[in-house]
Amino acid sequence: MRLRTLAVAGVVVVTAVAVTAPFFRSYTRASALIVRMAGLTGPAAGALEWEREPVAAYDAQVPSRHGALRARLYLPDHVRRALVLVAGVNALGIDEPRLYGLAHELANVGYAVLTPELPDLQRYDITPRTTDMIEDAAVWLSGQPRLARDGRVGLAGISFAGGLSIVAAGRPALRHRAAFVFSFGGHANFQRVLRFLCTGMEPAPPGADRGTSPSAERHRRPHDYGVVIILLGGADRLLPPGQADLLREAILTFLRASHYELIDKRKAAETFAEARRMADALPEPAHTLMTQVNDRDVEGLGATLLPFIGQASQSPALSPDRSPAPACPVYILHGADDNVVPAVESEWLGRYLAGRTGTRTLLSRIITHAELNSEQDKREIWALVDFFASLLRR
Repeated sequence: MRLRTLAVAGVVVVTAVAVTAPFFRSYTRASALIVRMAGLTGPAAGALEWEREPVAAYDAQVPSRHGALRARLYLPDHVRRALVLVAGVNALGIDEPRLYGLAHELANVGYAVLTPELPDLQRYDITPRTTDMIEDAAVWLSGQPRLARDGRVGLAGISFAGGLSIVAAGRPALRHRAAFVFSFGGHANFQRVLRFLCTGMEPAPPGADRGTSPSAERHRRPHDYGVVIILLGGADRLLPPGQADLLREAILTFLRASHYELIDKRKAAETFAEARRMADALPEPAHTLMTQVNDRDVEGLGATLLPFIGQASQSPALSPDRSPAPACPVYILHGADDNVVPAVESEWLGRYLAGRTGTRTLLSRIITHAELNSEQDKREIWALVDFFASLLRR
């Protein structure tokens, strides 16, 4: 009798595990993803090593209404779902090491990951046609039956590409093809972020006080990277003929140095020094502007650029809160102390999408601007694991 009881109990346990295995597996996959994204080593990394699919990477070309896009496809042995992953503003495009690493880690947990190269973002320009390209890449991927078996794909965008990916997923062509959208450090309103980068004024979070609206502002110092990109795009409107191209060349050198600062300190120092030499050779007023860039004078540059931000594109293609919401769930993740795209943008994005589609928003203190911080907190880590586990079940 006892053996029979144990046998029945064993069947019940095995059945329960079989039924709930996908749920628990989402947590082991999420944990493995976060451990590897954060570069953690030791027992935790070793214990999760089994959550690693063999991955092959292939160069590809993706059709788009604006011309063929260079792309890279990361294929695991067993594809659970296909995903379009888009980097933010970055000159290295799909060759950027952090994007390459993230794509590879997502493939390790079962995603077929497509990273299309978006030429305007590579030139530090945020344009409506970039949203078109994200849409076209997702439509193409959803039509690959070997990768998107149910004809649906996920979309994931980093920084400004997060907001653009949400806009793309809300368009008719993707309404029934998008399985989910993941915005990592993205925005709700493009013009409002430009204004923050020039003034440091950001809206209070929704619900901070009764009747709070985005016009109830507070101040925090923005990162210089954003205002420098605005200057790059507005050089023609600020400078006499002949100086704009020289200033843009010097700014691009500074931006390259800013990128190297994350991956190669020696090369960053050399490139920053080159940007200073280029500033010294510029005539006025380009010299003063480039000196402000090199000195990271956010306030000075912001005051100069503020009158011009109204001339930037106000197309709904750039702002999720001015575009139709996606029909699929939207996952919104943001670093709580982000000073490039402030985290309050994700809070207002969640408010806009609430009631229009399913959303989940997490502001995390262990994330900087669209990357994991090395400082860990157990509660914050668990919240992040739970967030990604929910996303991975889609």
